[in-house]
Amino acid sequence: MTGVDLAKNVFQVHGALRTGEVQFRMKLARAQCLAVMGQQGSCIVILEACGSASCWAHQMAAIGHQVKLVAPQYVRPFVKRQKNDAADAEAIVIAARQPEMRFVDPKSVEQQSRAAVFRSRERLVYQRTADVNALRALLHEHGHVFPAGSATSTA
Repeated sequence: MTGVDLAKNVFQVHGALRTGEVQFRMKLARAQCLAVMGQQGSCIVILEACGSASCWAHQMAAIGHQVKLVAPQYVRPFVKRQKNDAADAEAIVIAARQPEMRFVDPKSVEQQSRAAVFRSRERLVYQRTADVNALRALLHEHGHVFPAGSATSTA
């Protein structure tokens, strides 16, 4: 079982048996990660669910590993010492060994695309609302009062 703490440029990898016996601890540059993990025998790779976890899950599965994602709130209680990437990688493995642990499925490329479109639309709606409110406030300063909302009505 291998826990990987995904960071921007340096990944911490913690390998352990199901019994908890530590097999290895590595600090890998982003560019090294797939090559090193490709040299490992087929194993269960546990990733903390984050922004890039689904992409890494697909890449790890492509090189023969079984991948599981664990939600960050389930990992936090297992961090034994100060919070750092190495401690997080170890905590991911410990959390994954718990019999009642619930895992998250990696998002498909289609799900990621739909989520990106949804977030873009949310930002546009938020920005439109802010612009309408700013315009309403400006016009109110000049004595023009309009009802709340962006819809216009004709009488």
